[in-house]
Amino acid sequence: QTARKALAAYAETPANDLLLRAARGEKTERTPVWLFRQAGRHLPEYNQYKKDTGKNFLQLLDDPKDVAEVTMQPLRRYDVDAAILFSDILVVPEA
Repeated sequence: QTARKALAAYAETPANDLLLRAARGEKTERTPVWLFRQAGRHLPEYNQYKKDTGKNFLQLLDDPKDVAEVTMQPLRRYDVDAAILFSDILVVPEA
C-alpha cells in the first residue's frame, strides 16, 4: 500500500516538466537543456561522494539511493532541466 502511494506520487507531473513536454512533441516555451553524464568524473562532489561511501561506480549502481544522489548532483550545480545517468560499457562484463 505504501509503495503504491509512493509510485503514484512519482507519476504526478513534476514541477519542471519542460523536458517531458518536449519529448511528447508538445510546444514548449524554450528548448530544454539536460546533462548526459558518464559517472560525473569532473564533479568534485561526485568524487567526494564515492570517497565518503567507499564505493566505486559499479557499486553505486547497486543502490537506488546512490544512483539518485549522483544523478541529482549536476542538477544542483548547473542550470539544466534534467539529468540522465546511464550505465556504460563497464556493466557489460557484469551481465
